[in-house]
Amino acid sequence: MRFKTGPEHSASHLGSGADVLSTPSMICFMERACKALAEPLPEGQTTVGVRVDVHHLRAAPIGAEIEVRAALLSADGRRLVFWVEALWDGERIGQGIHERRIVDEGEFLKGLRPR
Repeated sequence: MRFKTGPEHSASHLGSGADVLSTPSMICFMERACKALAEPLPEGQTTVGVRVDVHHLRAAPIGAEIEVRAALLSADGRRLVFWVEALWDGERIGQGIHERRIVDEGEFLKGLRPR
């Protein structure tokens, strides 16, 4: 998948650095790529992120196009583990592991109700 970085993806926008791609935004791009790879799922099911272990290796400027590649490493029941990497101009800027779980969306959302 490809993502175009905008000001809302910058570290400075999040209050934590310069006008470069923020680590949280890079992780968001990675999650979206993994989610897309996990679909389609049966009606009423979705995936949710449960673990992220990535390294942000290099800065990328705002306005850059980021390519994110994901590969399913393992599927064990409802647990999906992905290798993911982000590239800018063909050079790796981030890499790591992302884990997602398949959930029933209705049941998952029920858990958010006040107790």
